[in-house]
Amino acid sequence: MQTNRAVVIGAGVGGLAAAIDLAVAGLDVTLVERAATPGGKLREVPIGTQALDAGPTVFTMRGIFQSLFEDAGDDLSRRLVLQPATVLARHAWTDGSQLDLHADLEQSAEAVGMFAGAAEARRFLAYSAHACAVYQTLQKSFIEAQRPNPISLTRRVGLSRLADLWRITPFHSLWTALGRHFRDPRLQQLFGRYATYCGSSPFAAPATLMLVSHVERDGVWFVEGGMHQLALAMADLASRCGVNLRYSTQAQAVTTRAGRVSGVTLEGGEQLPADLVICNGDAAAVSSGLLGADIARAVPAQPPSKRSLSAITWNLVATTDGFPLTHHNVFFSENYRAEFDDIFQHQRTPRMPTVYICAQDRHHGDGKVEPERLLCLTNAPANGDRSTLSDSEIMQCEKRMLALLGNCGLKLEYRPTDRMVTTPADFNRLFPGTGGALYGMASHGWTASFRRPASKTSIPGLYLAGGSTHPGPGLPMATLSGRLAAQRALADLSSTAKSRMAAMPGGTSTR
Repeated sequence: MQTNRAVVIGAGVGGLAAAIDLAVAGLDVTLVERAATPGGKLREVPIGTQALDAGPTVFTMRGIFQSLFEDAGDDLSRRLVLQPATVLARHAWTDGSQLDLHADLEQSAEAVGMFAGAAEARRFLAYSAHACAVYQTLQKSFIEAQRPNPISLTRRVGLSRLADLWRITPFHSLWTALGRHFRDPRLQQLFGRYATYCGSSPFAAPATLMLVSHVERDGVWFVEGGMHQLALAMADLASRCGVNLRYSTQAQAVTTRAGRVSGVTLEGGEQLPADLVICNGDAAAVSSGLLGADIARAVPAQPPSKRSLSAITWNLVATTDGFPLTHHNVFFSENYRAEFDDIFQHQRTPRMPTVYICAQDRHHGDGKVEPERLLCLTNAPANGDRSTLSDSEIMQCEKRMLALLGNCGLKLEYRPTDRMVTTPADFNRLFPGTGGALYGMASHGWTASFRRPASKTSIPGLYLAGGSTHPGPGLPMATLSGRLAAQRALADLSSTAKSRMAAMPGGTSTR
């Protein structure tokens, strides 16, 4: 029997997951990555002798990763040390108020009651039940399935559960739905922030995104050694499964012959023959021709106006004072709507930004390390391919960030040499074709989820994975996208092969 050859472009978690599943199924798999290390957006940066997380910082949906390792004959817990978070996040406002959300639902309800009153605590419990119902309705029918359209989604949910589909209020905005759940505007702001996990505005994102808060409450984990350890563990698993990992290797173009994929041309001219190719990167890189004219038509053009959020990040080694940081912290701006109007309508950095801080060294309670490793993030427009922030503009953004933190009681001190800034233009250089967008297209409007590209394209043998494709952004979703791409590719090979290939073990089960 001839061994099918697969090339995966991009060693983010989606590409690694796809490569692992294809190798387990018996394919000859080569994974090429332009960076020197795996991870894609799941990256770390050095400051002095220390390594700091510079990408995703929240580890959820552990079962997705556990299933990937189990299906490859391994165990996630043997490769990573994961500690459950008891405090999911600490939230602060400029009026001095603070609220912790906990892994324990009743403990969170008690905290909400002390923060906003007993009536809001009851509403919080009702909201949490509704968010759970949204997730349960969409888990099998949408999240873990090949990308549906509205008709196929309805069919997957089933006639007996159509009322459940209606109750998740897919046609309302998240902000509107939250206004029906809560009276306290701070709680509306807090739970509206989950839209930013998909790079979107809570004022335009669909109400179904409240499922993100359920996913987080279902379990957040700390990764010993930093989040990049997840990428290293997945890359090690891929290597042990037989994947040929080639770092510092730029894919120049995907080639076709007679209308179907024939291989990948690398920078320098080397040709990698392939029966199938999985592109794990932003779909905009494909549609804009950055991987060759042969496949540009495989993905609909993605206009810059539809892009998701970008960010400005500050990696710092700093001393902190005045505010009890935990691992995940959010400091809210005073005018949330103005923040998203600035970004999406005016395409400018927000004048009053919300600030997220990951205090990487604070795994256990509020124990303080001096100096400590911090990732500070403010949202920004994805215009990094059209505009570059000057040094003075970056300093102005930094002053705004520090002013907000100061108004919430937090003081940071650091040396210029202990600071690394990443802007939308930098993210565009790291991830070409995106303008710095970190989540593909924004999830605005009820049809947004159906507009994300599916894993299968119009070109036979070409598949897509990554956070810009179905089921969406975030580490668990991007990992699922890779598994869905491998599943679709294997099914297509099986249907055309003279002798049937073995099915992918385990499918996309998340247990």
